[in-house]
Amino acid sequence: MELQDIKPAAGSKEKSRRVGRGTGSGLGKTSGRGHKGQGSRSGAKKRRGHEGGQMPLHRRLPKRGFTNIFKKEVQIVNLGDLNRLVTTEVTNETLEAAGLIKKVAVPVKILGNGEVQKAFNVKAAAFSQSATSKIEAAGGKAEVVKC
Repeated sequence: MELQDIKPAAGSKEKSRRVGRGTGSGLGKTSGRGHKGQGSRSGAKKRRGHEGGQMPLHRRLPKRGFTNIFKKEVQIVNLGDLNRLVTTEVTNETLEAAGLIKKVAVPVKILGNGEVQKAFNVKAAAFSQSATSKIEAAGGKAEVVKC
């Protein structure tokens, strides 16, 4: 096989359609663009949501809600879920390894839903009052750490 013998795969190259070349071609006169108006002009494109000059739906509807720029993102873990852990030392890394949280970098808040069977030493960014009392009642320690 020589360089001059290389051809594209059969059917991969399609000839471009020659529009506006007489009525016999099937695409003469208006070249398949219909009659008059924006769509018949060259370079004609309508934006997404364009309604032909009518006020678009997204501008007719009222605005609702707001985004709180002071919102603090926290991941929540319940006390009942801690019983799944093998170790008694609970940090963001051990929680992520157990699949209880998604990201180590995002702060964790421990909530008091469920019961504790072991004495856990928990290090987290925040605790609810009930979580702290249940951990300490079980003989563990609840330590607040900065994340």
